[in-house]
Amino acid sequence: MLPFFFDFRLLIWIAPALLLAGWAQWRVKSAFAAGSRLPARLTGAAAARHILDSAGATQVRIEPVAGNLTDHFDPATNVLRLSANVYGVQSLAAVGIAAHEAGHALQAAEKSPLMAVRNAAALTANFGSGLGLVFFMIGLAFALQPLAWLGLVLFGATVFFQVVNLPLEIDASNRAKAQLQQLSIVPAAEMPAVNQVLNAAAWTYVAATLQSILTLLYYASYLNNGSDD
Repeated sequence: MLPFFFDFRLLIWIAPALLLAGWAQWRVKSAFAAGSRLPARLTGAAAARHILDSAGATQVRIEPVAGNLTDHFDPATNVLRLSANVYGVQSLAAVGIAAHEAGHALQAAEKSPLMAVRNAAALTANFGSGLGLVFFMIGLAFALQPLAWLGLVLFGATVFFQVVNLPLEIDASNRAKAQLQQLSIVPAAEMPAVNQVLNAAAWTYVAATLQSILTLLYYASYLNNGSDD
């Protein structure tokens, strides 16, 4: 049996997730490009500000950030950061992405228990994603089963983060769709373009979650078979 890091069976094992991720990324780029050509009443930053202020989350700051589609909400600093193709752009794609990130800010403002769990899990996930695989490889290389299992448990923290994060992403998109219509930022007739962007983005999170789960199962199966041998 080849060492797991040379084992191409892993690629076959997680192939469904990789295919889904590739399709989702293509859909995001395609939907965002199409939505970027359709004008909106507000810029992305203005739409996010309107949503936050209407919900009483006036303390959340909105700042531009470098990069392409690097939009995110930082709960540690209570800052919503929007990329250049969203922050000052008046398009349906821009307001859709901005509203999604505003949805995360509202989750934090409402002290969502699930977001609190996700934020706590993020620290362990960042630690476990790299170090866990290192322990796993060393454990396999030197036949140290306890170390390999420790590495697998640490990597499992990444999987847990993905599983917890998925419903938060879906909820943020649902909030965005509702707020954009309720606040008359986007007319109902123009919402399909926004929905395409947000739905495509949601599939990227589904793919990431599926890939992490399949990867963990593969490593666990590999290690368990090695223990039986």
